[in-house]
Amino acid sequence: MRYRLLGNSGTAVSTFALGTMTFGAEADEETSRRLLARYVADGGNFVDTADVYSAGVSEEIIGRWLATHPTDAQQLVIATKGRFAMGEGLNDLGTSRRHLTRALDDSLRRLGVEQIDLYQMHAWDALTPLNETLRFLDDAVRSGKIAYYGFSNFLGWQLTKAVHIARASGFAPPVTLQPQYSLLVREVEAEIVPAALDAAVGLLPWSPLAGGWLSGKYRRDTNPTGATRLGEDPNRGMEAYRPRNAQERTWRILEELTTIARVHGVSQAQVALAWLESQPAVTSVILGARTIEQLADNLGASAVTLTPEDIAALTSVSTPAFSDYPYGLAGAEQRHRAIKEGG
Repeated sequence: MRYRLLGNSGTAVSTFALGTMTFGAEADEETSRRLLARYVADGGNFVDTADVYSAGVSEEIIGRWLATHPTDAQQLVIATKGRFAMGEGLNDLGTSRRHLTRALDDSLRRLGVEQIDLYQMHAWDALTPLNETLRFLDDAVRSGKIAYYGFSNFLGWQLTKAVHIARASGFAPPVTLQPQYSLLVREVEAEIVPAALDAAVGLLPWSPLAGGWLSGKYRRDTNPTGATRLGEDPNRGMEAYRPRNAQERTWRILEELTTIARVHGVSQAQVALAWLESQPAVTSVILGARTIEQLADNLGASAVTLTPEDIAALTSVSTPAFSDYPYGLAGAEQRHRAIKEGG
């Protein structure tokens, strides 16, 4: 396992994080505990959850595991999120001081810890003044309830605005941003990646295998069956599956993944994860396994070293179709230069 600093902080985390959205849902508590144990045994030290995952059950499962593994608990960096509704009241959601005060205390209680290492705003809140949110987060850092804070699903301008307000106000700065990012979803490179590089904010990509697509589970023009999320519940995401299936770009990427995986003698998923780990601004890639077998295969990516030629081939075949202006041909040179300089 490799390690990097958590964004612009001095805390080291493994380059593959354990995502726990499956805990209490697709993975029962026994399976969840086994996933935690396997992840730690392989050298992982960064666990990501959220208050809304399984309506708080994910945090509770992690908290019970931490309580019975005190030595591991001392080494783990725990990240969670607040923002979405955990009640039915008008103020039971958002990034207001009122809601976050309660949400943070509830997460601390469920996790059974005195401090959360990384507290993240799960999404942008257009109703709450950003200054109010940042002042709350700065207060939480100063009080010791959180060590650092970050964001999830923010746009480039939203991240940049938050960074500059924090600087101007003397607040603790954000250290991370969680975006969706993978070989199939690279639109973040237009503005979010350059914004993160400019602010020295680390990226924590979620859905790095694009819902299983990059593991080679799916076949062209064939509806998913068997032990896949879509195979077990075809109604869950077929509206997204069909257009992706119809895109030639999808199959060109999968073909290149297959070729490179065969050369290295590893799985397609491991190659996709290794490519993402190598991208500028990426601190840690969030793995969302449901089973021990999936986690073991995903963690194998930490031992995969792609050649510059491999990375170039995957980058080329997966280049997204940005519009001509400002992110197409007119902006490509500037975008690539910004990413290269940031790396």
